[in-house]
Amino acid sequence: MIQWVRHRLTIRPWGASGQAPIDWSLIGVMLVLSCLGLVMVASASVAIAEKRFGMELRYVLQQLIFLLGALIVATVVIRKTSLAWWRENRGLLLLVAMVLVLMTLVLGREINGAKRWLSLGFFNLQPSEFLKLIVIVFMAAYLEKHFQMQQDAQGNRDWQLEKKLQMQAVKRLLLPLIPIFMLLLLQPDFGSLMVVLLLVFAMLLIAGAPLRLFLSVVPLALVLVLVIIIEPYRLARVVSFLDPWRDAQNTGYQLTHSLMALGRGDWFGVGLGNSVEKLFYLPDAHTDFLFAIYGEEFGFLGVIILVSLYVFLIWRVFVIGRVAAERAQTFAALVCYGVGAWIAVQALINMGANLGLLPTKGLTLPLVSYGGSSLLMTLLALGLVLRIDWENRHAHLVIEMPSKLSNTDTTTHIKANS
Repeated sequence: MIQWVRHRLTIRPWGASGQAPIDWSLIGVMLVLSCLGLVMVASASVAIAEKRFGMELRYVLQQLIFLLGALIVATVVIRKTSLAWWRENRGLLLLVAMVLVLMTLVLGREINGAKRWLSLGFFNLQPSEFLKLIVIVFMAAYLEKHFQMQQDAQGNRDWQLEKKLQMQAVKRLLLPLIPIFMLLLLQPDFGSLMVVLLLVFAMLLIAGAPLRLFLSVVPLALVLVLVIIIEPYRLARVVSFLDPWRDAQNTGYQLTHSLMALGRGDWFGVGLGNSVEKLFYLPDAHTDFLFAIYGEEFGFLGVIILVSLYVFLIWRVFVIGRVAAERAQTFAALVCYGVGAWIAVQALINMGANLGLLPTKGLTLPLVSYGGSSLLMTLLALGLVLRIDWENRHAHLVIEMPSKLSNTDTTTHIKANS
């Protein structure tokens, strides 16, 4: 039985007979989490949708439309965009993402004191979600220029420095990162800023960057801490999670009700649709605190299942990245590792905030919480990972050619029906 499961969940050698054209296990867990999100949004948003719009299913119908649209976009990414296209257009994509974030400061819709959304009529776009993905693509391309896959004496592949990074390279890295961090601070969107900062650290760590490159990002983290400290209300909100019951009717209101929801769930939950906290007690029950409602209705056992689904999804993404690394596709490997780290970091922060282990940061639970921008960009990112998986499995359709413009490889793709 164990061998059968391992056989089904492991990518087999390219060209092997009977090999699936794509990682169906990853697609399966994506759909399971997305459908679970639909069910939970329907359960958690009925009361507030009835109060706001007089239509109980308003939010779940919107989420269903977002999901269908996101699946179409992911399919287009898998079938129609090559990895080379993302590498070649990384600069333009980063510029577009930064312009969209900048537009929120001027034209953005203000919600709860923050301008993070651009109103497009049928839904509100959150550019910071798009920015997270593009930062991953940009960092992967940047690190590919300075790192390469080499074999040691035993033939094992591992990350090795192609050459020591000079201070000029550090400055080139900071040049786009500083404006990105400043734009997120001005919104303000501390949750997205924290995710981007952790993504940069994670990708540097994975690539084996030298200590000096890590130290170059530390001042940016210190600026974030300083911005929080100098404003008393921000500091109070950040540290309120340490003892939310001290000010349970103000700064600790959300967390205390989140903890009460999770406590009511006990081992097996109160049952789907039977949550009490979603009845106007817990704010943002269908967005940031959907995990608490899920825990109330499905209990500790349900939480374990949900966490297991995320672990499986992240593991499959990392497996695809490992295969790309074994093929010396540095850019593809780093993109996969970055996407896996993004989902892991955001899920951990959301769950940690709901459990009172971390400050509340206003981040959604990937693929599960209500939100069109988050769902769209998460599925787009996973679509990019599946495109990498497709190229891994169809290596015979890819020609490797040395680039005349740089010391990295440029991949020319042959059109083929996938």
